Amino acid sequence: MRSPSARLLRRWETDEPQELSALTAEPENRNWRVVTPGGRFLLTRLVSATRRQALFRIQVTAALAAAGLPVPAPIPTRDGRPLVETAHGRYALYSWIDGRHREGVDLGIGECLELGRVLGRLHSELDRLTPPVQQSLLVPATRACDAIAVADRLLAVRSDDGEGHGEPAGRRLAGRRELLLELADHEPPAVETVTAGYVHGGLHSGNLLYGRFTGGVVAITGWSGPHIAPFAGELVGAAVALFGYGDERGLDLERVEAFVRGHAAVFRLDAGQVQSAVHRMWWERLCDVEALDPRVPGRERYGDRAAALVEWWTAHLDRTLDVFEAAYAPGAGDPDAEAAAETA
Repeated sequence: MRSPSARLLRRWETDEPQELSALTAEPENRNWRVVTPGGRFLLTRLVSATRRQALFRIQVTAALAAAGLPVPAPIPTRDGRPLVETAHGRYALYSWIDGRHREGVDLGIGECLELGRVLGRLHSELDRLTPPVQQSLLVPATRACDAIAVADRLLAVRSDDGEGHGEPAGRRLAGRRELLLELADHEPPAVETVTAGYVHGGLHSGNLLYGRFTGGVVAITGWSGPHIAPFAGELVGAAVALFGYGDERGLDLERVEAFVRGHAAVFRLDAGQVQSAVHRMWWERLCDVEALDPRVPGRERYGDRAAALVEWWTAHLDRTLDVFEAAYAPGAGDPDAEAAAETA
């Protein structure tokens, strides 16, 4: 990874760098920690974004920060530009944010409620700040017969390789195939009317920084590019990513409900759309047979976790739907009612 030069950093009103260290590379960005006598910064090179995408991303995140959300905003250059373009790429500079990552299952119920409110505010501001989008989307669901065909192909490959269906990976694949045959009539409809807009697209513990002492969210990171999607889909996806145990315990539904109630208090969606998003996400996880293929590097452990969640979710599907519905019960999303409940 090519390191940026001190000359590049002179584009901004910063002191000469004392330290420039590369951080873990991300699919969309390359990052460096910059230490100067006057402070610390994060320098980001946007790898895959076009100029238009990069400017849109910066415009949106700057507007969100101006609205009071914990979203990092770029520091303008000496001539007031948010982005520096060179022969080696596009760069943006941010103030360094001290914080720590926390797993969702380690948060208190009140913290889950507050995190839901943060996502609700994020959706509300994104809806206000970005161009309007079409509200009826074609969202095709994976067909059970296609997922079963993939399972058959993977099972055949394992047989050809001398692997039986009695070893762990084979048992997982065979069990998933049987489950798909049993639940084929649960396939969701392909067309739905949904409340859609620009979303973050990756709200999980790795993209949330909490204060080292205050405990609240100080930064939402991972802005690889806002994109159009159903708000309910992001809400459900975030709940699953944040509050999943990664084993046979499945989801922490008490924390999930608090998180969804917090979101509903700020950005209330149609309860039917939220339940439909729960059903659809469960179905797509059920049909993701390729996640169980251990031949892909690093997939063995992921396959175990994916299988554990699907098995738990299938056994607790009605209960999971009920929890999301409970968050939309009369008064559940009312900020005054929530405040009274927390005080009691």
